[in-house]
Amino acid sequence: MSAILQKLYVRIWLAVVLAVAVLTLLVGWAWRATTEPPLREVVVRNAQGDVIGAGRMRLGRRPDAEPPRTAPPSRAASSPADDDADEPPSRFGRGPEFLVQMQDGQTVHMHLPRPPTSTWRAPFGFFWTLGLVAIAVALATYPIVRRLTRRLEALQRGVEQWGDGNLSARVPEGGDDEVGFLATRFNHAAQRVESLLKSRDALLASQKSLLANASHELRSPLTRIRMGLELMGPASSSARDEIARNIAELDQLIEEILLASRLDAKEADLGTVEPVDLVGLSAEECARHQAVLETTQASLVVPGVAKLLRRVVRNLLENARRYGTGEVTLTLFQDGRFAVIQVSDRGPGVPEALQARIFEPFYRLPGASEREGGVGLGLALVKSIAQRHGGTVQCSNRDGGGACFEVRLPQNS
Repeated sequence: MSAILQKLYVRIWLAVVLAVAVLTLLVGWAWRATTEPPLREVVVRNAQGDVIGAGRMRLGRRPDAEPPRTAPPSRAASSPADDDADEPPSRFGRGPEFLVQMQDGQTVHMHLPRPPTSTWRAPFGFFWTLGLVAIAVALATYPIVRRLTRRLEALQRGVEQWGDGNLSARVPEGGDDEVGFLATRFNHAAQRVESLLKSRDALLASQKSLLANASHELRSPLTRIRMGLELMGPASSSARDEIARNIAELDQLIEEILLASRLDAKEADLGTVEPVDLVGLSAEECARHQAVLETTQASLVVPGVAKLLRRVVRNLLENARRYGTGEVTLTLFQDGRFAVIQVSDRGPGVPEALQARIFEPFYRLPGASEREGGVGLGLALVKSIAQRHGGTVQCSNRDGGGACFEVRLPQNS
């Protein structure tokens, strides 16, 4: 019931009905207050103004009955309804009848006939009439109020759809009143916002495409530099090693930029989704990076793209090996419907305030040296790949020092 009363059209409709009912009551009260009371007494005077007879209205007595002695004429307030109720049936027609006692002892029967009238009178009384008026007003005003509020509801539905992300949603613009003006202005604003967002998306797509193309084109000169380095012949071993390291770092940067740009393009096809055994994949990467694998699972299968999940494990192990000290541990286990990958090290850890920022592209912890390797894209790629697979990644610090990176991947797509 309360939900229905919250509807705007119900509240407007009830307000109109209540206002008409109150107005009807006030009109009825004013009508009663200003209507002349019915005749109750009659006084007969002669030409000189002397009273020669007086009497009261006949109230169901026989014409030959003795009339009561009358006091000086007085008026008492009464209503027209009382007039009809007190008048007895008469053989002379409608209208009050009086028995007048004359001074000479003679009794006179006086009848004041009412003129014929065509005015309709309520057959059920005042309050029944009020009820009928209220019903008539309710039936008459409902379609009008409902038509107005139906346009407001259409505007509300359009705004809700637009707010839920459907930027192409529009509302009907019919009508020249305030509702029509509001609908027109909303559609205009929605069109501008949609155009701005499309322009922004097109610009971002253009930038990503330019970055991907530039990164791809950089591989050609890198290949020529690497070939030239091989053809240099005998040279300083330290210089060759430095050049080779810089080339490898630049090649890794280009590869990560290309992968990041493809991950940002949601519609990009990054590979075939198939069952991937995380135990076997993790064992291969741990052997490559001299890390310890801890698991009680014979196999732990998740749906995904194998090369991307391999990149997740590899980036986490490289990050732990680069910034940590001592043993690096990869732990695999199942938690409900999730497969969990934990990579732990014994390095300096990550300040709690920065544990979310380290997943931002090109972000490095304060004090990190460029010679330590890495360009700040490894953990950003881990987060993007995990999200592409419907999972999450988070960082925390271990008891006794070190960081722990945890990736949770759903086992059901």
